[in-house]
Amino acid sequence: MQPIHPADISSREAVAVAVPHPWRRYVALGDSFTEGIGDPSPDSIGGNRGWADRVAEELGCGCSSFSYANLAVRGRLLQQVVDQQVGPALALKPDLVSISAGGNDLLRPGADPDRMAARLDAAVQDLGSGGATVVLFTGPDVRDTVLVGMRLKMAVLNENLRVIAARHDTVIADMWALRQLSDPGMWAEDRLHFSPLGHHTVAMMVLDTLAVNHTLEPMHAKPLPPKTWRMARTEDAVWAREYLVPWVLRRLHNRSAGDGITPKRPEATTIFGPCMPPGAGI
Repeated sequence: MQPIHPADISSREAVAVAVPHPWRRYVALGDSFTEGIGDPSPDSIGGNRGWADRVAEELGCGCSSFSYANLAVRGRLLQQVVDQQVGPALALKPDLVSISAGGNDLLRPGADPDRMAARLDAAVQDLGSGGATVVLFTGPDVRDTVLVGMRLKMAVLNENLRVIAARHDTVIADMWALRQLSDPGMWAEDRLHFSPLGHHTVAMMVLDTLAVNHTLEPMHAKPLPPKTWRMARTEDAVWAREYLVPWVLRRLHNRSAGDGITPKRPEATTIFGPCMPPGAGI
């Protein structure tokens, strides 16, 4: 690890550097949530930043030997994540892995959270077989969102995930307990993905769960102005036309938003965080 003089960075950044974490290679698996959809950034690989990039930036803070790969692809179902991403992830020999999958399955009729959990159980066992720390995500409480219809199945899946975590000594990143996500400002315009603030909040939770000192600060969403009934109905109509109808049409034609999309970071490479040492990776 290349040293940084604490006088050159903020006090919080100094703490993050002074107390290093044990990981040197992080690989993220999943769907649009982990790809970073809802958090557009022209300067990020793939055009989206997201919580996983934000976590990796902090983990790479001051550590030129840290590397990060992101294999997530939007629209992927749980079995596709398992079949297409677990093998490549293991080939990268990570010591830290995160996996979040199943949200797209729960949106479909007939989704069985118990069967989904059984598939995840085997994947988690494989991912941790080499000694890597595995981070497993619960789904958020969608009670106050357009996804409220899948809330019960989400809760059942989450309980299964806690059992899996206990069985395999896996870290749980508990989005269900992250009450801040009930704020409308945490969600993107499509109401299906998190906004930049939502991704930032999830990144903070992950780092705190891993007991990693970091430089992220809580960001309180500015309260939305009161809406009239007419304003709310107009916004609902626009949302249905631009997001809901295209989603339904893709399902009817058995298409996915991820068709033709490849992982944005298929190889584990250096990621430059907010306090990387000057000249690192050159």
